[in-house]
Amino acid sequence: MTDQLRKKLQEEIDTLERELVHELPKEIKRAAALGDLSENAEYHMAKQRQEFVKARVRQLGKRLADLSLTNMNNIPRDKVGLGSTVRVYDSTKNEETEYKLVTSEESDVAQGKISTTSPIGRALLNKKVGDETTVITPSGKRELEILSLTTIHDEAQA
Repeated sequence: MTDQLRKKLQEEIDTLERELVHELPKEIKRAAALGDLSENAEYHMAKQRQEFVKARVRQLGKRLADLSLTNMNNIPRDKVGLGSTVRVYDSTKNEETEYKLVTSEESDVAQGKISTTSPIGRALLNKKVGDETTVITPSGKRELEILSLTTIHDEAQA
C-alpha cells in the first residue's frame, strides 16, 4: 500500500519539477518580453504558478519523508490500524458497511477507503472486533459496532 503511494507521490514530484525547470522559466521569459512587468498579468500569473509549484514540491517531499518513517511493526496486529479493512454495523442507519483505512492521499469514500484522520477513521483506530464506538460526523452522531477486522498484516500473509 505505501509503496504505491510513494510511487504516486514521486511521479507527481517529477511532473512538477519538470514544469518548474523547463516550462515555467520559458513562460516567465515570454511574459516578461511583453513589456511593463508592473501591469503584466501573464507574468504575475506565471510567477504565482511558480511559487505554488515550489510549495507543492516541498509539501510532497515532506510527505514522502514521513512515509519512509512508517514502521510496519508499529501497526497493530489485532486492532484497527492503517491498512485495516473493517466491517461495521451502523445502528443509526441500521446497515453494515465496510471501510478500508488508508492515508489521506489514498482516501476515496465512494470506494470505501477512508482516511485514518477522518472522523470515522479516528473513531475506529485501535478498536477490536466487538467494540462499539460513537462517531460525530457532519451528518450527526453515529453508533458503530465492529463486526470483522482484517489488518494490513493479515493481507500481507494472504
